[in-house]
Amino acid sequence: QLRPVESGGGLVQPGGSLRLTCTTSGLEYYAVGWFRQAAGYDREAISCMSSSGQETNYLDSVKGRFTISRDNAKNMVYLQMDSLKPEDSAVYYCALPVLNPSICSKDAPSPARDYDHWGQGTQVTVSS
Repeated sequence: QLRPVESGGGLVQPGGSLRLTCTTSGLEYYAVGWFRQAAGYDREAISCMSSSGQETNYLDSVKGRFTISRDNAKNMVYLQMDSLKPEDSAVYYCALPVLNPSICSKDAPSPARDYDHWGQGTQVTVSS
């Protein structure tokens, strides 16, 4: 059963870095998306990577700061977040678009409704 699990969140100062990890059994066969949701806001799509790792896309506001990658041998997908800003504070989720396997070929991350397996989230707080 696909149950993504996120880890790696925490408290970091502005300008700092965190690396989030998403894992579940069989992850190597699926594209993975990263999302975030701040209190009072809708869930926002940040990035997506295809199962092969050859296709990626990013939200404009994180381009050049966030990097998605994966290690299929370990069933893990990562989101490296650098130059963090207070406005990056949110609960971060990974999700699998099992019914939309080609979703990462688009120019921009697809919305949450296109994903069907979700993790519980990990809190990221950027504050001095």
